[in-house]
Amino acid sequence: MASEALLEIGCEELPASFVEPALAALKLAVVSGLEARRLPHGKVETFGTPRRLVVTLADVAGGSADLEREVTGPPVRAGFDKDGQPTRAAQKFAESAGVTVEQLLRVETPKGEYLAAKVTDAGRPALALLAEVFSEAVHGLEFRKSMRWGDVELTFARPVQWIVALLDEEVVPVVMGDVRSGRVTRAHRFLTPEPITLDAAKAWASAMEQGHVIADVEARRALLEQRVQDAAARAGGTLLEDRELLNQVTHLVELPNPVIGSFDPRHLDLPPEVLVQEMRGHQRYFSVVDAQGKLLPKFIAVSNTPVRDEGLSLRGYERVLEARLSDGRFFFDEDRRQPLESRVDALSRVVWQGKLGTYAEKSERIAALAGWLCAQVGKGDPAHVARAAKLAKADLVTGMVGEFPELQGVMGREYARADGEPEAVALAIHEHYLPKSAQDALPTADEGALVGLADRLDTLVGIFGIGQGPSGAADPFALRRACLAVIHLILGRGYRLDLPAAIAESRRLLAPKLEGVKRKAGAPDVEAEVLEFFRGRLKADWADEARADVIESVLSAGFGDLVDAHQRLIALAPRVGSPGFAPLAGTFKRVANIVAKQAKDVAPGEVDPSILEDGAERDLAEAVEAVSGRFNAQLEQGAHGPALDEVSALKPAVDRFFDDVMVMAEDRAMRENRVRLLIRIGAMFGRVADFSKLQVE
Repeated sequence: MASEALLEIGCEELPASFVEPALAALKLAVVSGLEARRLPHGKVETFGTPRRLVVTLADVAGGSADLEREVTGPPVRAGFDKDGQPTRAAQKFAESAGVTVEQLLRVETPKGEYLAAKVTDAGRPALALLAEVFSEAVHGLEFRKSMRWGDVELTFARPVQWIVALLDEEVVPVVMGDVRSGRVTRAHRFLTPEPITLDAAKAWASAMEQGHVIADVEARRALLEQRVQDAAARAGGTLLEDRELLNQVTHLVELPNPVIGSFDPRHLDLPPEVLVQEMRGHQRYFSVVDAQGKLLPKFIAVSNTPVRDEGLSLRGYERVLEARLSDGRFFFDEDRRQPLESRVDALSRVVWQGKLGTYAEKSERIAALAGWLCAQVGKGDPAHVARAAKLAKADLVTGMVGEFPELQGVMGREYARADGEPEAVALAIHEHYLPKSAQDALPTADEGALVGLADRLDTLVGIFGIGQGPSGAADPFALRRACLAVIHLILGRGYRLDLPAAIAESRRLLAPKLEGVKRKAGAPDVEAEVLEFFRGRLKADWADEARADVIESVLSAGFGDLVDAHQRLIALAPRVGSPGFAPLAGTFKRVANIVAKQAKDVAPGEVDPSILEDGAERDLAEAVEAVSGRFNAQLEQGAHGPALDEVSALKPAVDRFFDDVMVMAEDRAMRENRVRLLIRIGAMFGRVADFSKLQVE
């Protein structure tokens, strides 16, 4: 009969960002442990609140089944002597396998004939298996920051207060420090403070519901969102969308209860980003906007309990926020006492990276590279680009950004506007940080996009240059995000930029800092390493648009011009799965294979029409000549689809050529001429993709 199992780790309030990663790790550990022990089970679910991490198992079998397996022992020649008598090796192997020598088998392996035995691993009861699985899962959880408490040697995110581990009505024994598992849990800290004893694992869900705890993360998030939206409507506006804050508050409460508060309208003359950051950054308040999207002097705070005296509670919320807004006003007013430009010199005292220098030095490189990029793409006002690059990092030494690093760029924009800088410059200071994530908006103007490109390329080339690129999951300089931002900026703004040349220019500007930096033996040069990093990010970024082999075929044909590479991907991807593409790809892969093998032995040169044989060979040469002009014209216009159609039209002529003509003719001149013809064909479709990378039947 199938059973239900429960593991609940109760602790002091966890940081909001710890809950979901811990639940994912807990589920993975439990599922992996059950699979390793061959214990059948049904649905696995996780639940989490600030005070608990929970995993439940449905349809748990009574135990694992017996497992018969074959184990291999010594070679037959070592197991029996020349008279066929078992040696000590055979006897020992049989003894270890729990069988007699007569029961040993002979099996053929790649190394020869070996002795083998059939052994049976006896099944074990679910209770014993779950005790091992739960214990491993609990002790295996790791957190970004952990702590010790009391005399307990182990560490956890916060002190563990209780553990509930049940298989139906039975307690599963788990020990963590000075805490032993049992059947006693806790519900809401304030609304249901008394301990709750569970009769069985299946009683946990109703105990939480009756104890005023919404343990299901998604259900709690949905309820929170609905309640704060309703509160914002009662406040006369709508909720300012903030998914990050919504997720954070979800993990700060077990029962969300919104409260509507207000602040002094005089603060509305502060930049709206300052107000929002003051509310969300420290207080976790939601902002309210009117129909035009302008902030209202209202906020939504979320309590973990229903508020008995709303007036008293509101005075507390409002008093704290007023102090924060007053601090913000002070920083804002103090920062504006001196022009933004006057802060540039202070960047020479702020280290960006030990080996790569200060922010002042980085700003100089950004300005130089941004100017180079501006000239390359022919977009943006060079004067505005230069000015924005000079001021881009100046707000890092302001009081406001010192208090709220999230406002870098925003405050630079506001202070630049206050100083009378051109709007294009002020906007670029803010927008050079965009996009901050894959889902973020791109800059609206070229000046910000170009300064942002320069900033990120300097970071990528510099960090790779000192040998500190990402390693596994570790990416302390957020280079993956920077690389994706460069890709999205170039594609989003449509820049026809030579990426390798841009990387080389950045490397040139960084040369004084990279001199003398020792690289690992055999490591590629910096530029090649950065380009390969871009290749990896492109594969990941385009994975939703095409198959992996299609992406690889496009990238193998070159991705220095990202816009061109993406257009080629868009043209090729839908054709790969279309009827008739497989034979086409097969034909051109055959061309590519011959070219790859023979081109190195052929002197450079054009096809000599005078030695072409009549028939399939001359027909193919004439077809290539006819298609070539139209093909090149289509590519020049960026019409990669029609260009592919043009080169695809060569298939019948290529097939006849392979059927009727011996490419590897004995006459050297004729052989080389035929290879040159195939080289020309290969060069044409090779401008779109490397067909040899495509996996087609």
